[in-house]
Amino acid sequence: MIRPRRIHRGVKGFRFDVVNLISKPDVFEDDDKGDGRRFYTDGPRVHEYLQELVRDTGIEDMVTVGEMSSTTLDNCIRYSRPEDRELSMCFNFHHLKVDYRDGDKWKLMEPDLLRLKQLFMEWQEGMERENGWNAVFWCNHDQPRAISRFGDDGQYWKESAKMLATVIHMFRGTPYVYQGEELGMTNPYYEDISRYRDVESINYYRILTEQGITGEEALKVLAARSRDNGRTPMQWDGSRYAGFSQGEPWIGIPENHSYINAQAEAGDSGSILNYYKRLIALRKEYKVISEGEIEFIYREHPQVLAYRRTYRGQELVVLANMKASEADLGERLELDGCRLLIGNYTGEECGQALERLKPYECRVYMKTR
Repeated sequence: MIRPRRIHRGVKGFRFDVVNLISKPDVFEDDDKGDGRRFYTDGPRVHEYLQELVRDTGIEDMVTVGEMSSTTLDNCIRYSRPEDRELSMCFNFHHLKVDYRDGDKWKLMEPDLLRLKQLFMEWQEGMERENGWNAVFWCNHDQPRAISRFGDDGQYWKESAKMLATVIHMFRGTPYVYQGEELGMTNPYYEDISRYRDVESINYYRILTEQGITGEEALKVLAARSRDNGRTPMQWDGSRYAGFSQGEPWIGIPENHSYINAQAEAGDSGSILNYYKRLIALRKEYKVISEGEIEFIYREHPQVLAYRRTYRGQELVVLANMKASEADLGERLELDGCRLLIGNYTGEECGQALERLKPYECRVYMKTR
């Protein structure tokens, strides 16, 4: 008998699903406010339970990330602060609700970019002040594809995918890449309810049509909101089933897999995939990215997300235009003594000053003091 060889990659850890819901109140009160979450979210003994879990299982030296439902900044500081001996880092989802009209997932609106900026500023700067640590991300198995949501999966597909990646990978915290995000995978835009598999989506199609909207309108909502948007098979190549399997998979593959796939992008130096590789390499090379402090700039700009990272004499300036229109910075950014570390438009040089950004443009400058 030939035994498979075990290869130790040096990585071990746990992701805890909605772990901030494990503590319930001793007395179950009536819900007179219509907000039942307060009865089971960040409960009275949750920190005690997490400390016990870590202490008694030997996982303190492993990477641990907690998915935190409807949580608060103060609690996530405690969940992730090393001296509290709970978890390594936390996921929170507040930034993924900025396109919910009236707070309703199934009511569409354009993302509120100022609210998105406010949330990033609150969590990035707040976690830093108290020594907490964020898990930073755009996509997961319960979310639509970020490029179809916050970017442009048509004309500016490549530019917006790279911009979104840059924002996350230059943040303070640990960036997460969800399968296919590094290729710029998009929502599939199914045109018939029979193509959906997610029970929530199927149920809400019925609910929405019963509320009086047409089937076409309900499908438009699902195309933007369904969890199935993030659950289509990984697109390895341009073959019939995207190299995922020899047989037909459980759910349909986006037609654009013919050019959005790992095989096609691997050999293209300007691809989204190779841009992600550069971002990851930069994070490993420069401690200012992985360990530096963060300070947001252009805080009131309606479409530019920008911040500084600093660490032991190194300074990084990150600028990202979040929209498909050109962004005038208003206040010139002086760039003396800097170099362009990475950007999503080719042929750009580091001049004396910067006044505007192209649609979905991002730039990362390194300054040395």
